[in-house]
Amino acid sequence: MRSPVPDQLPADLFGRRERDRTVRVLDAVASARLRWTALINRRDPRPKTDDRRLALVVTERRIEAHDQDVVSLRLAAPDGRALPPWRPGAHLDLELPSGRLRQYSLCGDPADVRAYRVAVRRIPEGGGGSVEVHDCLPVGSAIVVRGPRNAFPFAVPGHGSPAARLHFVAGGIGVTPILPMVRLAHRLGIEWSMVYTGRSRDTLPFLDELSGFGDRVVVRTDDEHGLPDAGALLPGVGPDTAVYCCGPVPMITVVADAVREIPQVELHFERFSPPPIVNGKPFEIEFASTGEVVEVAADRTALDAILASRPDRPYSCRQGFCRTCKVRVLAGEPDHRDSVLTDAEHEAGAMLVCVSRADGGRLVLDL
Repeated sequence: MRSPVPDQLPADLFGRRERDRTVRVLDAVASARLRWTALINRRDPRPKTDDRRLALVVTERRIEAHDQDVVSLRLAAPDGRALPPWRPGAHLDLELPSGRLRQYSLCGDPADVRAYRVAVRRIPEGGGGSVEVHDCLPVGSAIVVRGPRNAFPFAVPGHGSPAARLHFVAGGIGVTPILPMVRLAHRLGIEWSMVYTGRSRDTLPFLDELSGFGDRVVVRTDDEHGLPDAGALLPGVGPDTAVYCCGPVPMITVVADAVREIPQVELHFERFSPPPIVNGKPFEIEFASTGEVVEVAADRTALDAILASRPDRPYSCRQGFCRTCKVRVLAGEPDHRDSVLTDAEHEAGAMLVCVSRADGGRLVLDL
């Protein structure tokens, strides 16, 4: 049973309810003439939470879409104790039985202090993590998680965002970080709307939960309406609106291009797939331990090339913020494209191979 729902903002990871650094940054943005922001995979500004490991147990499994490809897990402490608090947009790192580390958005209610909920779509042709969640984590399974931490912070109007209303856009499993945002906006009486898209209704998880919000939520599927354009994704969006978007890259691109043309609109988004490679050039990677050299094509990542030769190398987010794939550069000049390592770490040779690369030439890595 869920805990009572408070009529206030949830506490942050340290129990505070005052505005945090993200909020202060957004306040500064509010004073600017153009208030368009794109917050892509930014780490939560509060330190010391990334390495927190919690031993939890799967207490409930549910199929959340009619195609049976989305399963949700309820995770709780074995002794039922309260778990660290979180805010909408946060995620957990799951240490799967195989040793894989995968990140999944928290899609439950922050007011439920006894459990976390994540939902995972089975992707047979993916990296194996989603299949493992579906097939290897029955009720009663023990699992270690890291976090929670927030790469998709939610700034509520009147509490850090200058926007007067909110509009949410979710594509398929991208609904998971959006769900807690919608609940909080509704609980606080903020004006909001949502467009939820996918291939068909059978593929969309959590339709029953979203139906409780009535006509605030518009469900638009490709099989009934065709691929949505900007007008379908952003109906009624004008100045003083904050748009939160999560889903496939093409959908995010359509939304971002449209929002740039609307004055005084904030855009916040998170991808569930690697970002496209922009202006990539081919280069080489040398493994220092063996002298083996692999080629990285202009349209492929360094991680792709490494995995082709060393498939056991750890990785997770593939978006440049979780640090799992960090390696040390021993020679060569990397083109850093991550959003998390500090200048000092870059200068010390750290590189995230899921997004960073080289502008031609060769990198010698400590591999």
